[in-house]
Amino acid sequence: MKFVLTAFGSRGDVEPSVVVGRELVRRGHDVHMAVPPNLVGFAEAAGLPAVAYGLDSRALLETQRNYWTCFFRQPWRHGEELERLGREIGEFMTRCWTEENTATLESLADGADLMIAGVGFEQFAANIAEAHGIPLATLHYFPMRANGQVLPYLPAPLGRAALRFYERISWSGAIKEVEDSQRRRLGLPKARCPWPQRISDRGSLEIQAYDAFVFPGLAAEWAKWGARRPFVGMLTLELPTDSDEDVLSWIAEGTPPIFFGFGSIPVGSATDTLAVISAACAQLGERALVCAGGTDSSQFSDAKHVKIVDTVNYSTVFPHCRAVVHHGGAGTTAAGLRAGIPTLVLWNFPDQPVSGAALKRLKVGTSRRLSATTEQTLTADLRQILAPEYTTRARELAAQTSGASASASDAAAFVENFARSQRVG
Repeated sequence: MKFVLTAFGSRGDVEPSVVVGRELVRRGHDVHMAVPPNLVGFAEAAGLPAVAYGLDSRALLETQRNYWTCFFRQPWRHGEELERLGREIGEFMTRCWTEENTATLESLADGADLMIAGVGFEQFAANIAEAHGIPLATLHYFPMRANGQVLPYLPAPLGRAALRFYERISWSGAIKEVEDSQRRRLGLPKARCPWPQRISDRGSLEIQAYDAFVFPGLAAEWAKWGARRPFVGMLTLELPTDSDEDVLSWIAEGTPPIFFGFGSIPVGSATDTLAVISAACAQLGERALVCAGGTDSSQFSDAKHVKIVDTVNYSTVFPHCRAVVHHGGAGTTAAGLRAGIPTLVLWNFPDQPVSGAALKRLKVGTSRRLSATTEQTLTADLRQILAPEYTTRARELAAQTSGASASASDAAAFVENFARSQRVG
């Protein structure tokens, strides 16, 4: 069968699609990927044919980071800045979804048995699938559809209503204009409701690429969708890196460190962030392993109790750490759960506190906005998650997590079965 996978955003946004694509190739299928130009090499290194669509996603992600930092830090004082950043995001979307990029995906879709949309820009892939009569599957690494479970501080009906309102707000403005333009080019009528509802109403397969226990009650709430919303566990590559051996050697020389990771989006002030990490760990008598990720590691200065690397294999290193501190990315969150260690989420984007709230509810971690983090708050948060009860609970939950291989196999099986059922229908 022929499968087309589209994914846009950071490496963490694209990785679940690459995992599924690689497993489908292993099973003998014809697989094609479309990713932002800066991640074509990443997909190809995993053995997948890939084409570029849209623009370099790093520009959008940095603008979004700045937007949400302003939004969560006294937005009434940053009205003009928020308006400017909002315009930049809208302009980026418009430039991404040109006639040329729509044509690129249409070319891939020709003869496809199934289109699989990752989190980024799933609505635009859904429009192409609809126009060409191709079944659609989506990959969600956190609960993206309205529900009453991910906002634990609200009653379920109110939380569900709030998320539906967010869906409609997200669909308004520039996104709706770009989507309307694309649908006209595809010969489709103007959409009358937000894309999450349209995708569900079409009977699409919506794979939940995380473990159901992370959001208690969600599987029961979504039971009416049955096999159309299966939970498979997090989809991660777990690739080795050149620094793994050196990192493990450093860890063996002293006490287990606390891991700090920034993800693929550069932090706003690398020097200040490292200074806070170094001071907090020194105060607690802990060592720190800092993974710079997308942040330029040359901005960091060395400290005796701090080791800095650009990349590291989470599945190899995390089991040797005391705790993990990161931005709330789905892959890093899953790696921490699988390793059975407590987590502190220091978030930037509005979806990342969802991971933090879930870990807090599971009593294996806590969270805070990164831009509101100081040496004092970091010291207090680390002291909290290093308490024995957090470690004990994390080890208990590790036994319930899905392994990376099983998650990839289950996701591919659901995709295959769905594609076959649509062909028979």
